[in-house]
Amino acid sequence: MKKYKIGQIVPSSNTTMETEIPALFRSRETIAPERFTFHSSRMRMKKVTKEELEAMDAMSLKCAQELSDAQVDVMGYACLVAIMSMGRGYHCVSETNLHEETVNNGFPTPIVTSAGALINGLKVLGAKKVAVITPYMKPLTQLVVDYIEHQGFEVVDSIALEIPDNLEVAAQNPMNLLDIYKRLNLKDVDVLVASACVQMPSLEAVDLIEKEIGIPVTTAAICTTYEMMKKLGLDTKVPIGGELLSGKY
Repeated sequence: MKKYKIGQIVPSSNTTMETEIPALFRSRETIAPERFTFHSSRMRMKKVTKEELEAMDAMSLKCAQELSDAQVDVMGYACLVAIMSMGRGYHCVSETNLHEETVNNGFPTPIVTSAGALINGLKVLGAKKVAVITPYMKPLTQLVVDYIEHQGFEVVDSIALEIPDNLEVAAQNPMNLLDIYKRLNLKDVDVLVASACVQMPSLEAVDLIEKEIGIPVTTAAICTTYEMMKKLGLDTKVPIGGELLSGKY
């Protein structure tokens, strides 16, 4: 039975990443032999504004150093909008910079960003047209939409819940998504991103929404977990792995 250490680079006010991502890994443990522990380093951020996100992102390198000291097997940077608000394709820059920190610290470590994981997840799902739900203010949501479209997808529709306080984002009832998604135009949409934010809870609602609309439903947390499993070289064809991107964990 092999054990893996999962490193998480977390906004200081984020409380969801450390519940949903472990929940997905724990689900895998029920059908596969590997076991996982979780280790976090935090970046200061309270309000989800472009200014605070930029300041927070600058702290991510220190977090990578700290997690590298613990010799984690993979690191996940889970603040999708922090990456996407920094400019098109920035997840590639961030992943490279964070990896270099681990190399310089003597323990090269695979890096996953939730922004890059969502893009890769949409590719795995074969998406061309998507709809997106975010908790962000409208200007930040538009940056997310532009980022996704720059990666080759068409965002048919999006919803911005306009919640600037990050703790309030975490306090949202995931079951509210069952009503929220109905405000979207889903005509010709291939994939619904029920939460383009690892702080907005969603797991309990994902499978229910998918059953109602009949197309794949995913989230930033699901894609981040899937990408971490891939980086670890784990079998993603087992039931909760092969269908992880559609939320059937």
